[in-house]
Amino acid sequence: MLIHLERTLLLACVGVAAEVVFTAVLSEKRDRRLLGYSYVWMFTIYALLYPGFRLLAPVMGGWAWPLRAAAYAALIMVFEMLTGLALRAAVGEAPWESEYRGKRWAVLDLVRLDFFPAWALGSLVFERAYRLIAG
Repeated sequence: MLIHLERTLLLACVGVAAEVVFTAVLSEKRDRRLLGYSYVWMFTIYALLYPGFRLLAPVMGGWAWPLRAAAYAALIMVFEMLTGLALRAAVGEAPWESEYRGKRWAVLDLVRLDFFPAWALGSLVFERAYRLIAG
């Protein structure tokens, strides 16, 4: 059981690190220092990547990479919406809500449809990390 916990925590770290890089590179402030950020809540959310891939890999692992990327991205965005709604109910606002508010492709200020390609690419990175971690 401890092995699964360690793998879960490691993949959560990969997720948070990827988010920090993503926010640094795509910052609207164009800061050359490349300051990135995440939220403490995200560690818990990214920790769900490992059990998610444990469930999905046997089903989707043989699919062509574009299909896997699209399916993963769609699932991530649904999960982003659900966790955002849960956080909004629990604490009044999802941490990323203020960043998404007023954006053209934002849905309920919780999901940005224009981020679909980034999530598709990121999901393949997460999948690769999962395969390395899972052995």
